[in-house]
Amino acid sequence: MNKTIFEIAKMDCPSEENLIRIKLQDISDITHLDFDITQRKLTVFHTGAIETIEKALNDLNLGSKKISTETTTLNHFTQNTDQKKLLWTVLAINFVFFVIELTTGLISKSMGLVADSLDMLADSFVYGISLMAVGGSMLRKKRIAKTAGYFQIMLAIIGFVEVIRRFFGHEVLPNFMTMITISSLALIANALCLYLLQRSKSKDEAHMKASMIFTSNDVIINIGVITAGILVHRLHSNLPDLIIGTIVFVLVIQGAFRILKLGK
Repeated sequence: MNKTIFEIAKMDCPSEENLIRIKLQDISDITHLDFDITQRKLTVFHTGAIETIEKALNDLNLGSKKISTETTTLNHFTQNTDQKKLLWTVLAINFVFFVIELTTGLISKSMGLVADSLDMLADSFVYGISLMAVGGSMLRKKRIAKTAGYFQIMLAIIGFVEVIRRFFGHEVLPNFMTMITISSLALIANALCLYLLQRSKSKDEAHMKASMIFTSNDVIINIGVITAGILVHRLHSNLPDLIIGTIVFVLVIQGAFRILKLGK
């Protein structure tokens, strides 16, 4: 058996991990995948050549680069039997916060919160695809991925149009306190999701693994919305909210294209 280590530059949180798992799940040469999000490393245990695996990773545009390949005698891997339950849990947390952020974003007139809600929805799509694709046919997986990806792009485009309308139209100040409060709660939710997923892999290192939340794009977005809320209050302008909303919509579209890659 061979062991190949990849560096995945854009693997910031468990949603990217699940994207990779879904993309590689139909490659029969793969025996086991070991993820280290803190170091952005993926170790693939496989038989045969690495070219097919390497191409599949490159298709996701996550900045994958092969570090090394060597033979190994390791042939026993611990399987996590609670993985499905965990995926349902983090899916539920992300979807609940999608609803909360979308609702409060519309009420408070904050495009930052609306955009962040779509980022939560994007993560929900990834976990949902991962759950529905297990044991399903390749065709079913592709259909789910395409539907989710196009729907995500459509929502992001609607968001862009609204940002432009607000930029050139009458200035409406979002409720800065709602932005800060809801984004802080979303930050806690992201930390909880990551803690639960990493705890399932290594209970002894759970407290250490949870700290990696600060490398996640999700957390950067949450902090960005909180900062925008503070600037809205200090500058008495909606521009910080529109700027962070635009940035997040771009990230959402990038994520959608990665999901569409699963449908090819």
